[in-house]
Amino acid sequence: MKIDVMVASEEHLKYVTQINDSIDEAAKQRGTGIARRTDEYIADKINSGKAIIAVNRDEFVGFCYIESWGHDEFVANSGLIVRPQYRGMGVAKRIKQAAFELSRKRFPNAKLFGLTTGEAVMRINTELGYEPVTFAKLTDDEAFWAGCQSCVNYDVLQRTNMTKCLCTGMIYDPEKVAQKKAAELAAQKAAKKSGSWLSRLFGK
Repeated sequence: MKIDVMVASEEHLKYVTQINDSIDEAAKQRGTGIARRTDEYIADKINSGKAIIAVNRDEFVGFCYIESWGHDEFVANSGLIVRPQYRGMGVAKRIKQAAFELSRKRFPNAKLFGLTTGEAVMRINTELGYEPVTFAKLTDDEAFWAGCQSCVNYDVLQRTNMTKCLCTGMIYDPEKVAQKKAAELAAQKAAKKSGSWLSRLFGK
């Protein structure tokens, strides 16, 4: 077995229907989540270089695509799927990592966000630097929220006036992450400087 994870290209268009079937089946099994997109939609993501695919030689393993919203201010990694026989091998994490890197490369200033009910995805997102937020912190692009209409729990979202649902909203804000890293670096330098001063003071 040799599972490769990469940016999807024209050679992977042959998997489009299989990808959509897998997304659809996973949504039905969970009883939540976005149902299938059109084959044309998935093909467009592949052709535009906005999708990540995992393959075991010539066999489809997993997939994820990226979408931009609010004039590219927000970017979502959507449709994350791994076929049942390949789960538990760390494939989802590899796909998510690749999608994250692709998103940061193509939209370096955008806030990355997602909606999920999956504990594993929440854990991966947290490792990547995402934080849970209220829906108010996410994009207000109506086209994004319209996509939730295919979820079996859309009525919950409607009843709460689009403020909450069964999904957890998570976001990666590059500006906040940069500020946090800068603060941590400053604290480390201060601690090092303090330690050096004490060493000189006590002759150690």
